[in-house]
Amino acid sequence: MLNIESEEVSTRLYNRDLSWLSFNEHILREAGKKQVPLLESINFLAIFSSNLDEFYRVRMPVLLALKKIKHQENIDNDSQDVKIYKQVKLRIKKQLSLFGSILVSEIIPALKSANIHFIYNETIPDTIVNQTKDYFYERIASYLEISIIEDVTFFPKNNQLYFVFTFKEGELDKLGMISIPSDQVSRFYYVATEDKNYIVFIDDIIRQNFPDIFKDHFITGMYSFKVTRDAELELNNEFEGSLLLKIEKQIRKRDFGLATRLLYQPDLPDDLLSALIKLFKLRKSSCIKGGNYHNLKDFFSFPIDKKEWKYRPQPPIPYRFKSSFLSLLDEISVEDILVNTPYESYDVVLRFFNEAAVRRDVEEIYISMYRVASDSKILHAVLNAVKNGKKVTVFVELKARFDEENNIYWAKKLKAAGVNVLYSIPNLKVHAKIALVKTKQGNAVQYFGLLSTGNLNEKTAHRYADHVLLTAQQEILQEVMEVFNVLKKRLDQTSYYSTHFKYLLVSQYNLAAGFMQLIDQEIASAKMGLPAWIIIKVNNLEEKGMIQKLYEASQAGVVIQLIVRSICRLIPGVAGLSENISVRRIVDRYLEHSRVFIFNNNGQEQVYLGSADWMHRNIYNRIEVCFPIVNRRLKKEIQTIIAIQLEDDTSAEVLDEHMDSIERSVDKGIRAQECIYDYCKQLNE
Repeated sequence: MLNIESEEVSTRLYNRDLSWLSFNEHILREAGKKQVPLLESINFLAIFSSNLDEFYRVRMPVLLALKKIKHQENIDNDSQDVKIYKQVKLRIKKQLSLFGSILVSEIIPALKSANIHFIYNETIPDTIVNQTKDYFYERIASYLEISIIEDVTFFPKNNQLYFVFTFKEGELDKLGMISIPSDQVSRFYYVATEDKNYIVFIDDIIRQNFPDIFKDHFITGMYSFKVTRDAELELNNEFEGSLLLKIEKQIRKRDFGLATRLLYQPDLPDDLLSALIKLFKLRKSSCIKGGNYHNLKDFFSFPIDKKEWKYRPQPPIPYRFKSSFLSLLDEISVEDILVNTPYESYDVVLRFFNEAAVRRDVEEIYISMYRVASDSKILHAVLNAVKNGKKVTVFVELKARFDEENNIYWAKKLKAAGVNVLYSIPNLKVHAKIALVKTKQGNAVQYFGLLSTGNLNEKTAHRYADHVLLTAQQEILQEVMEVFNVLKKRLDQTSYYSTHFKYLLVSQYNLAAGFMQLIDQEIASAKMGLPAWIIIKVNNLEEKGMIQKLYEASQAGVVIQLIVRSICRLIPGVAGLSENISVRRIVDRYLEHSRVFIFNNNGQEQVYLGSADWMHRNIYNRIEVCFPIVNRRLKKEIQTIIAIQLEDDTSAEVLDEHMDSIERSVDKGIRAQECIYDYCKQLNE
């Protein structure tokens, strides 16, 4: 049965939440592959766990709200929304079972064969009891927070680990809470003996030693749990006061939001579960029986470092200058440069800003900021540019989920240094990844620009597969300047269409119409019997209008190949609807993050890169920028990289109409991320 919605236009759309869970399941399956190195498998388990936490913070509140509305309006329990909620819970339950199976049946035995005893659901061995006791008193005890219910009001922090314990005080049964301080002490304790190495959860060390410090009372039970809370920011732009102050206020409230999940130890007694539900004001439906250990995203800090248990090194390939006498900006003025992260070094991007900060002919610098590193080298260059007399304008998006606090910090620091800081536009997110440098020699003005599919963040550039274009194409950059003018003027909806873009596709202006036109030209070619094809790579494909247009193209005979990392609501391979559409997903050592759009255009291929996924929010509630690749060499480079990804049969999965992986008839052993690295090395030789 297809998991599709019931409205007429949506009968051809897969459910977004089930699609996202399918993506997370792909990550989990990657952890179980025998060819994946051991520490990388553990890392995939951490990614899965972290993603699932975010799902409960961001998506589960929506499903719970829908369920509540259906209940209040007495809508039949067979309604699609209620069914989806049930399917989501069932799928998560199966995934958690698979998680446990991979950990217990594959990871732990592999560690054991290397003489590493990972203590999981067992008593701490006598041989290390003394070491763990010392560690408890010397490192852990000072961070423990103990609360006796009735004495104090207890409010569990979001995703904080706790034990609930019951104890006797005289003849009275009482209830207490104790924190597991995994945010202050490493989650794992590593200890070596003469003949064996041990890794112990601090949870077990606390469980073992806590009764000693609570010895005046008889502890009758001790059970782990955590509460996950709604992460959505409730921003009401009609409120008085600056958006900055509102966001700061919302951040302070975030960890006190609606509880969307209680995850608890499986042997927690029913009466104690009922007590927690009442105490935390939870619904029973949001309570989930888990394992003894929660927050297994802490596997990110697993205390083993063996290079043979990791992927083969792929050091970023440095940019090879065409001439040693040219600066980077001079080199860009000769020919566009494309940086393919993380295969190629991000240093050339940092140099772009560093040169702009010190060159005498640079007058102005513009940059849009969505997610930046906490100690951003790019923004340090921007601060230096101000000291050197440059006029600098930075647009700061304060609504970047989970990065609001860092962005506020930088906004204040930039403004204090004299940067012209532009803040978020009400009702819009600015997600464009662009920067512009204006130089002037005499009366001659020249622009240099940066347009990217990913954030201007040197930290994530080591893990995210993206493309960064450095260009001096003046026609394109004049339109980038126009985007910054839009941000400066904070144009409202009635003013948007006074600006016209010929080269760029900019949401709120021409992005949706531009992509529709590009698809229409392929439909026209197919109807004339000419070759017609489209290749699209995005993180998420959810917007109904764009999906319907792709269905129309498929029905006209256009061959469409999609690479969609996460949410995909388009259903491929349905006769009479989408038989000409294939969907694949790649999960590997790097996060596939780039957005690439290639159209045959009657043999004169058009290639666009950009920041925009095909989601309703990106197209209608954000300012996004997609940009053409006009340099023939770089156009071929992008097409080659995408062609390699379409051949991947190791880390890629081709999806059927149920978002399940299609079995391959031939396995060539092609792993795209390794092949792309080798290809980039050849480009720079």
